[in-house]
Amino acid sequence: MGDGFRPCRHHAARFPARLPVSRLGRPRHASTHRGEGRSHASRNVCGRVQGPVQHPIGRWNYAPWRDNFYPATLPQSRELAYASRHLSAIEINSTYHGTQKRTSFAKWRDETPDDFVFAVKASRFATNRRVLAESGESIARFIDSGIAELGRKLGPVVWQFAPTKQFDAEDFEAFLQLLPASVEGVTLRHVLEVRHDSFRSPDYLGLARKYKAATVFTDARKFPSMADLTADFVYARLMESSAKLKTGYGPKALDAWAMRAQSWAQGAQPDDLPRLEDRKPAARRREVFIFFINGAKERAPAAAQALLERLGWTPPAATDA
Repeated sequence: MGDGFRPCRHHAARFPARLPVSRLGRPRHASTHRGEGRSHASRNVCGRVQGPVQHPIGRWNYAPWRDNFYPATLPQSRELAYASRHLSAIEINSTYHGTQKRTSFAKWRDETPDDFVFAVKASRFATNRRVLAESGESIARFIDSGIAELGRKLGPVVWQFAPTKQFDAEDFEAFLQLLPASVEGVTLRHVLEVRHDSFRSPDYLGLARKYKAATVFTDARKFPSMADLTADFVYARLMESSAKLKTGYGPKALDAWAMRAQSWAQGAQPDDLPRLEDRKPAARRREVFIFFINGAKERAPAAAQALLERLGWTPPAATDA
């Protein structure tokens, strides 16, 4: 599925399970910035636990899902409305590739239930550069593109870095200082998806905690997997689904992910995931986002629904989508 209503290979959104500045100066938007010792609160496709847990997928327009998720007679223009009533969140991926219209964000907001959440993938033009400290203008352009139209439905903003991008503490902190804490009165929460092994460093974890940014946990074998908590919410992207399994992951694997989600949500930390530090997190409830992406994408909706079912999530009344 995509994050738009027209067929487009870049329109992707994740279905998660959601349980209950540097030498460059300020970006152009008039938003509050992170850091400076202040506390910044902020707010992908599946369900919710409070801490809520989301287990969704990464798009809503995806041809194979018309065979195994959407009703055969459902118009493509109604796919988001349908998906949002059978899953709890979506991670919009098209925003990574190009700017979306403010009116599109408003339309997506209006077509989804009140407690639905959109995570948004930030522009690649901000993260795919040699000097991250020089990304202020690209960050501002993305933040000001209209994501605030999602209002209370805006979930975390995901900043994905290329597998070739190595950790440079000074430059990376300069980037984090550029991330705003809010835009147009809407609080922002930031997520860092780092894909180079050099980020497996206590120095990186310290910076992420300093700026209250979550670190993506992934089960992908080709990327660093760190379950160390760096924010007051959790964000996981699961990428190892199998086309041979109807739900992408087998029953035991889904049971394990449900247990991990509950553990995170209740303020604990799963003891079966890799961490760099033996650090006990603060015992407080957290919002948890778990997205099924990549791997066998055709299985993502079924995987998300199977995990949500294990978490006891009940979909909103399926109005005529």
